[in-house]
Amino acid sequence: MRLTLYTDYSLRVLIYLGTKGTEELATVQEISDTYNISKNHLTKVVHELGKMGLIETVRGRGGGVRLHVAPEEINVGQLVRKTEDDFHVVECFNTESNMCILSPACRLKGALYEALQAYLAVLDSYTIADFIVNKDELAAILFNRSL
Repeated sequence: MRLTLYTDYSLRVLIYLGTKGTEELATVQEISDTYNISKNHLTKVVHELGKMGLIETVRGRGGGVRLHVAPEEINVGQLVRKTEDDFHVVECFNTESNMCILSPACRLKGALYEALQAYLAVLDSYTIADFIVNKDELAAILFNRSL
């Protein structure tokens, strides 16, 4: 399964903010520059993460964004489910547009569905905290800080 850029960027923003800590603010421009990602794309991602209650936006001069919840509380599987809009691994998963003639007797779709559920179950076992346990190493990369 391949994640959309939207989900990828959502995870990267949360890792960035988790590495920074819950008190320190970051700007969308700063995150954009660090990852070399379009500011416009990140603005949409940050807006949605805010609507989900995962990040907090502070407006005005000196404003920015930061985590609104602890990294341990951000389940990766749940985030992926919220940010991905299409889990149709194959055509037959979409009952509205399925044109595959094998569908009535196909056993492959059952195996693929099982694989999708296993994929999501693995992601359910992780939180953002699991991806920032090496904060010093990440900070050195993200913020050009020495170890």
